[in-house]
Amino acid sequence: MPNDNNSGTSVPTGRAARLFRFSGIASGIAGNVAAGGLRALAGGKRPDLAQLLLTPANTLRLTDGLSHLRGAALKLGQMLSMDTGLVLPDELTAILARMRDDARHMPPKQLQTVLNTQWGTGWYSRFARFDVRPFAAASIGQVHQAVTHDGQRLAIKVQYPGVRASIDSDVDNVATLLRLPGLVPRGMDIAPLLAEAKRQLHAEADYLAEARHLAHFGALLNDSDVFVLPALHPELCTPEVLAMTYVASAPLDSLIDAPQVERDRVATALIDLVLRELFVFGAMQTDPNLANYRYDPKTGRIVLLDFGAVQPVAPELAADFRALARAALDGGAQETRNAMARIGYFGPATAPHHQELIQSMFTTATGPLRQDTPFDFGNSRLLENLRDMGLAIGNDRELAHVPPAATLFLHRKIGGMYLMASKLQAKIALRPMIEAYCRNTVA
Repeated sequence: MPNDNNSGTSVPTGRAARLFRFSGIASGIAGNVAAGGLRALAGGKRPDLAQLLLTPANTLRLTDGLSHLRGAALKLGQMLSMDTGLVLPDELTAILARMRDDARHMPPKQLQTVLNTQWGTGWYSRFARFDVRPFAAASIGQVHQAVTHDGQRLAIKVQYPGVRASIDSDVDNVATLLRLPGLVPRGMDIAPLLAEAKRQLHAEADYLAEARHLAHFGALLNDSDVFVLPALHPELCTPEVLAMTYVASAPLDSLIDAPQVERDRVATALIDLVLRELFVFGAMQTDPNLANYRYDPKTGRIVLLDFGAVQPVAPELAADFRALARAALDGGAQETRNAMARIGYFGPATAPHHQELIQSMFTTATGPLRQDTPFDFGNSRLLENLRDMGLAIGNDRELAHVPPAATLFLHRKIGGMYLMASKLQAKIALRPMIEAYCRNTVA
């Protein structure tokens, strides 16, 4: 197997090794907090635990530690970094956001061990070329280019060793960090969210399941002249290796300088795809990372990648969101509140003023849906306003309600589309799109 000058960093495997890493992160943070508290007391100030936890030194320790661990630890941090401010404070969200693009690859020797296990020794002879250095690395795995002897160009996604076995313990260890005083509101039960995170991470770590999702979405979009997906190379797929055709493409943000009409077309297509997933397909790819969407400048088609985070959308949930969309377009305050309650944005025990705050945020978020003219995402402060409103709600440490996990992950995808449209500075008339689906005129 060829050598690579960039040796990478080994992924800690085994519960003991990973727990040791977590213990080092926690003890280092605790030491920094204690030292900071003593300095505050010496200066005659009352220590603020939340501020002491979220110092630059602790930021670096947390992000470096989780990035080194990779696996569920890094993935959960990335998932939480998409939080709207309803659960985590602004400082911690910013810390976790640094990890979205911070993943390190395995050294060649560890990669060879993994592939020996999955494909058997001598696997390199299957290829005319296999690039040891990955062209992409993420939280759960890394992706390599390869060429078969008959000239097929492949993308090979290889899972980091020990990821699947460490999911539950990793999530529990991250949860321990989150439960430090001052990071989440008092009384907030994050257990259901963490349980759903475990379930989703186990699903994402099953590359044969991802292969089925890729094939399913490939069939759904087979006749599309807008989207293109990689094709499976099934004989090389295992539970920890996903092999597919390599699709040459450019990052979506390469369209920043494209004509307005092209940016609008791409953003409209991606938003319409989310609506089809929700109301037609009954399944949604819930990871809004913009790296999952690329652009083929030769054909103008949008390349869809990474189908590990596909979630089924129950017909009842789709019906509830259809009713919520109708209320957002034309309904009154009470109809909107009833629709929000059915989905779980708040519960019977949620204080009335908290319900009003959450409904106000929803009304702001759905403002672009109610106008008939194109909404200018590039010249809007919508995302900043929503962020400020979310932080105001999150800073109310008495807020204890967490929406159902299925709603949160779906909502995360919808929010990601707002971010995508903003980055592309798109101008889109959303109301006709929403009406087409919530009036049941799309089949």
